[in-house]
Amino acid sequence: MGGGGQLTEPGSGRAGGVYTWEEVQSHSSRNDQWLVIDRKVYNITQWAKRHPGGFRVISHYAGEDATEAFAAFHPNPTFVQKFLKPLQIGELAASEPSQDRNKNAAIIQDFHTLRAQAESEGLFRARPLFFCLHLCHIVLLEALAWLMIWHWGTNWMLTLLCSVMLATAQSQAGWLQHDFGHLSVFKKSRWNHLLHKFAIGHLKGASANWWNHRHFQHHAKPNVFRKDPDVNMLSIFVVGATQPVEASIWHKKDQTHALPSPTPVLLSWYVFQESFKMNIMHTMISRHDWVVRACLLCVLNVMICVTTLKEKRFLESHWFVWVTQMNHLPMDIDHEKHQDWLTMQLRATCNIEQSFFNDWFSGHLNFQIEHHLFPTMPRHNYHLVAPHVRALCEKHGIPYQMKTMWQGLTDIVRSLKNSGDLWLDAYLHK
Repeated sequence: MGGGGQLTEPGSGRAGGVYTWEEVQSHSSRNDQWLVIDRKVYNITQWAKRHPGGFRVISHYAGEDATEAFAAFHPNPTFVQKFLKPLQIGELAASEPSQDRNKNAAIIQDFHTLRAQAESEGLFRARPLFFCLHLCHIVLLEALAWLMIWHWGTNWMLTLLCSVMLATAQSQAGWLQHDFGHLSVFKKSRWNHLLHKFAIGHLKGASANWWNHRHFQHHAKPNVFRKDPDVNMLSIFVVGATQPVEASIWHKKDQTHALPSPTPVLLSWYVFQESFKMNIMHTMISRHDWVVRACLLCVLNVMICVTTLKEKRFLESHWFVWVTQMNHLPMDIDHEKHQDWLTMQLRATCNIEQSFFNDWFSGHLNFQIEHHLFPTMPRHNYHLVAPHVRALCEKHGIPYQMKTMWQGLTDIVRSLKNSGDLWLDAYLHK
């Protein structure tokens, strides 16, 4: 059916063309993009620029079957159809399979059945009380932290305790904005978007649009180089087993891209500055000037406030990084392999054992497999769908990894060490 494209003008909105997978795959450049959803062929070249999730996430599926990704990211496919209809230029030829690139049709069909079963069991319906209680405990932690300072004043022990409480509140607020961002709380996407902007913008101080454009790319193509922004960090460090070898060879060919590092001179200058500041502080205090002492007291209070915020941010950032990376960093990180949705997500994710603490501490991201397979599912239902996912993986021989929290955290260090060893070996011997 190589002449199918002649039956309609691409992008005209008249769905009269009949195409082969070979034809669809030929339209995968930046300025010419087609994709397939439920055997229908769409020209998304112009629409990609207006796509609410950003042009990159939809462009990652150019020339491919995007049926499973479309179902995963759109809780209301009927609403989205009005945007898709003008983009349809035809459909696959009857002789063409529904899946592309020799993907396993049985896996795709079984996963489709599992998703339909989860929908029929109401696992995509959120419990408002769960999220209300979650928000209440965030507000309570924030209020208690500031009330302690207001009632007992400032000292270093209270500052540390306050920092821990604020870091806990902020980390939990991060999991909450994650729920809103994935449209998993309210039935109407508009309410999810509105609360997401409030949670990430006012509670976290970040951009909702920035988060959406980056995070959905990660979900669309997890651990895939040049498509998942979470592993595109060559300017900082290398991850996985493939990137270190490639990066070391590239580094040897182009020494101008060597990463800068602090020199002993700069470090000595920093130490000198800090020592000088402490000497000046000691001299001023020894004069017993009440004006100076009053100024120093104000400065001390400001320092305590800044220290509280710095400690809070330090604890929160470590909390976030360790929790999010224990599910991905030790997994397979490689170039695009064009796998089906289930296989691709299981290759890039693993789970941490369930417990009340693990669920709370990680915002239910200890069920990272289920979260990646069903991004819009409310997190309190992950444990209900998990046994079905595990059974499906066992049926098709797909590894379903479950770890302890300690093993998940130590695997981060192990995987980084392995990546570093691979980089050094390739750099020295190739």
